[in-house]
Amino acid sequence: MALFSKLFSKIRGGATSSADWDEIERSLIESDLGATNSAEIISLAKKVRAEDIESSVTAALTNWLSTKSRALSGNPGRVTTVLVVGVNGTGKTTSSAKLVSYLISNDKSVLLAAADTFRAAAIDQLQTWGERLNVPVIAGKADGDPASVAFDAIAAAQKTNVDYLVVDTAGRLHTKSGLMDELGKIRRVIEKVSPVDEVLLVVDATTGQNGIAQAKTFIESVAVTGLILTKMDGSAKGGIALAIERETGLPVKFVGTGESAGDFAPFDSASYLSGLLQA
Repeated sequence: MALFSKLFSKIRGGATSSADWDEIERSLIESDLGATNSAEIISLAKKVRAEDIESSVTAALTNWLSTKSRALSGNPGRVTTVLVVGVNGTGKTTSSAKLVSYLISNDKSVLLAAADTFRAAAIDQLQTWGERLNVPVIAGKADGDPASVAFDAIAAAQKTNVDYLVVDTAGRLHTKSGLMDELGKIRRVIEKVSPVDEVLLVVDATTGQNGIAQAKTFIESVAVTGLILTKMDGSAKGGIALAIERETGLPVKFVGTGESAGDFAPFDSASYLSGLLQA
């Protein structure tokens, strides 16, 4: 059942009891819409006529979505650089590879940088993806300097004249300022040579409100331009994309829905809203 179906059906059915309102609000909160957002929808629903409920809620939700562009930057004539950042365990390295696969499917040439030097497994994982996708991977030694890898990568990207450089950075706890400072260093090293066009923050959709808290901290520390929501494969609660866009003002640019390279696509906000509103 669509997220707001219960709300619409209850109101259209006539009198709504206090228990009904509590049940509807609880279902919205449990969908990761968030307590404040859910309460706001309930308040709106109590004020409008039954015949206006769907149009009123649709208008409110539309206003919650980010107004910033969802399109990935592209710069004909020079390398477009994308940093992929996030907390450990969100699917960051896999998302980097999936983004590369998406770009290749759109006839773009790409180079990958394995700047997560703290985990040898991350370097191996990205190199395996590189072989699978037939994309070169610039990697350093385990425990090496990530900024050095980033510098070598942008130099190689410019030399080979690729369309995109995708840089996988080390997963980090959003509470660790030293690791956040390191992201800034990676960015500065690249920007001595070429602009950083996108900083995409990977958020695990199943973490709900905790994912929003993580996002806010990253946004304060790094100039995040957009979000990648992973695990949007049915296990995630439907309201998270709406809540995170309203809370951060940033657009969800891509969603991951599975493990394979093809389980990754640009976020379609119109289809997403339609899915929430219609049974």
